[in-house]
Amino acid sequence: MTAHRHQHGVSVNRAADLDAARLLLARMDVTAEDLLREPATARPLQTFAEYIPVVSDAVSEGTRRVYTSYWNRIIEHWGHRRLDEPTPSEIKHLVEHIRATVVPRRNARGGRSAGEHLIAALRCLYKHAEDDRLIDPGDNPARKVAKPARLPSTRRAVAGDRLAEINHTAATTGNDPALDTLILRLHTETACRRGGALALRPQDLDPEQCLVRLREKGETVRWQPVSPTLMAHLQHHADERGAPRDGQLLRYADGRPITTRRYDHLWTRLGKHLPWVATQQISTHWLRHTTLTWVERNFGYAVARAYAGHADHGSNAGTTTTYVRANINEVAAALGALTGEPHPIA
Repeated sequence: MTAHRHQHGVSVNRAADLDAARLLLARMDVTAEDLLREPATARPLQTFAEYIPVVSDAVSEGTRRVYTSYWNRIIEHWGHRRLDEPTPSEIKHLVEHIRATVVPRRNARGGRSAGEHLIAALRCLYKHAEDDRLIDPGDNPARKVAKPARLPSTRRAVAGDRLAEINHTAATTGNDPALDTLILRLHTETACRRGGALALRPQDLDPEQCLVRLREKGETVRWQPVSPTLMAHLQHHADERGAPRDGQLLRYADGRPITTRRYDHLWTRLGKHLPWVATQQISTHWLRHTTLTWVERNFGYAVARAYAGHADHGSNAGTTTTYVRANINEVAAALGALTGEPHPIA
């Protein structure tokens, strides 16, 4: 009798243990077949040279354009290494190396921008590695390296007489004054970024309403008013230089699309004729500052924000912008006052 009771107790305990084991396996999403199966050999983690092309194909064209040169430098230094090998200290060392060897530009500031972009490129790379479950977030070394603090911008609005000097010099020097003056007027009227001008196509022109469609960073798209004079010159430029409807609008005289090199050559030439341009490192982005400062002073912050194409959901936008958002008609009115030409939709 006692033995029977003991046997019964063992059976009960065994059943309870089995139930507990099944519950644990279910929570772990493991089946009995998984336990019987031969353990698979762990796949070795990819190297930088193997994984960077995967990420490059997955990101947007704009992101690829910004980060490709930095990813190439990473492959140059760490191409054979696995993603989990570099430490935060090694990343800091690479950042300092890139800062020290960066090609100096007119507006160089000690390689700080290069260091910032390198860390951003690594963070993008490792974020994809986290999403692909190649590494755990806690093992991401790029998270543990701070970006260099940005210095205050030296850009500011250009005075009216100085802006007239820039335009006059562009129109009377160089091998293509028509192109250079068109570039300067496009940026002055629209306050667009360089990427927005280079992305402009003939199909982005609305001559009837004098609007151009700008595609800029962050994959933003907006319609921006331009003066009837600028619209006529954009159309003439596209027709004269054979720009296809869905191709780049701004082109050299031989029909080739321009690149950022045209901007670099333009400001280098202006700096040779106007020493203060070279001394202050004036660039195209100063025109954006100039126009937006004038709009803000004369038409208020809301119109200037809409004129700039800034998104309302930015971290520094503030809740108030939801209620004081300006529309395209107000932007057109500001442009009309800036250029002295009535705008069709103002």
